[in-house]
Amino acid sequence: MSHSRFHDLNLSNATLIFADILVLFSIFTFGLVGIDYFSTLSLPHYGDASFFIHLVLYTLPLQIALLAVGLYNEKLRESFNGIAIRLIVALFLAYILASGIYFILPLPSLPGFSRELIFFFTFIGLITSRFVAISTNYEKIGQVKVLVIGAGERASLIEKCMRRKSDRVHVDIYGYIQIDGDSDLHTPKGNKFELDCPLNEFVNKHKIEEIVIAADERRGNLPVDSLFNCKIEGVLITDIIDFIERETGQIAVTHIYPSWVIYNDKKPATFIAKALNWLFNSSVAVLILLFCWPFILLAIFFIKFEDGISSPILYSQQRIGLKGKPFNIYKFRSMSLDAEKNGAQWATKSDPRVTKVGYYLRKYRIDELPQLFNVFRGDMCFVGPRPERPQFSEQFEESIPYYNHRHNVKPGLTGWAQLKYPYGSGKEDAIEKLKFDLYYIKHRSFVLDLLILVRTSEIVLFGKGR
Repeated sequence: MSHSRFHDLNLSNATLIFADILVLFSIFTFGLVGIDYFSTLSLPHYGDASFFIHLVLYTLPLQIALLAVGLYNEKLRESFNGIAIRLIVALFLAYILASGIYFILPLPSLPGFSRELIFFFTFIGLITSRFVAISTNYEKIGQVKVLVIGAGERASLIEKCMRRKSDRVHVDIYGYIQIDGDSDLHTPKGNKFELDCPLNEFVNKHKIEEIVIAADERRGNLPVDSLFNCKIEGVLITDIIDFIERETGQIAVTHIYPSWVIYNDKKPATFIAKALNWLFNSSVAVLILLFCWPFILLAIFFIKFEDGISSPILYSQQRIGLKGKPFNIYKFRSMSLDAEKNGAQWATKSDPRVTKVGYYLRKYRIDELPQLFNVFRGDMCFVGPRPERPQFSEQFEESIPYYNHRHNVKPGLTGWAQLKYPYGSGKEDAIEKLKFDLYYIKHRSFVLDLLILVRTSEIVLFGKGR
């Protein structure tokens, strides 16, 4: 029995993805049949090779676009109208992406307005399926009944890291078993039990599916024999650190042991792997330049228009990169010319130093576009921990455990922390972001990078993360 998941992929959104694929297949198939019946257009029929090619070029862009706008995030806090708007944006993106593929491939598109009609029916089908999903609380599919062994400081991590109701949609915390050695200073809210029978009997009686070990002092206090019996009977036994990591996509940095860092380091990348990684990042940078050059020109025009023709459009700032080596990062200037007359300062959410043009440059991440040069030069990747300024990095390395571990990978334009944690500044926010950075460093892979790149579209399109 296993409740592991691939990052944010779980039974609830896997069910939603499968339902969407079924809806898209049905709309495409019956849509072509209907259009063929009421028109004189020559359309591919089910069973033809061209039918399946067009089906893939219709379904795949739509799935990517739905992921990009956040519609596979069951923790999305959005009204039904908001979901409809996101769906319209997804359909528009998918239509543009599919049109680009048809343009590149030597393959004729569907004739007439058949594609446009199918996309119209797609909106009706997907908005209906989303309404049904929300009405039936789809996010609770596969919810697991969890018992926590321990009711002290380590157990309270669940409350600290999973505060919102949406953070617990996959688990039902049945309660906490109090044991010797638990801290009295930090105790979680919820049902607390003192065992009056063997643990495995309690687990069977209350139909517990997973046990989380969160004892503050394990030695001599855990019911090892009963835990072994529970495991034999198919109950999943999970450490609190692994539980938090699985459910929230972060590492509880203040509670991990030094051995975690030692055992979770990946092998150094080979020369070929580094070359392929640079080639991938540079190729993505070229694609972004091809699509975003109008925004670059507009940014230059409006910066000059607001601050004068002689005002600088770029600024460079020293940041800490791979292995702690400093490098210069480049951005479009979004703050006033005297922004740091009093020395290095944290950028805050409503920073008065930000110009009117800079507000929009920062909101939609346009100010980050000059960092494509850093990607070409090899200072940065697209995905990785955001690079910090040397002044702040030195402070954090002294006061935050394992902070320098984030320097084991190249910094990035976007990252797991930017997806999972809202904009913030200061030491407390640095600690929270480090939890997600450590998760990324542990699990980094080409597939995870692609997932983060696609989901970053939501931040850009809807002005989040600033």
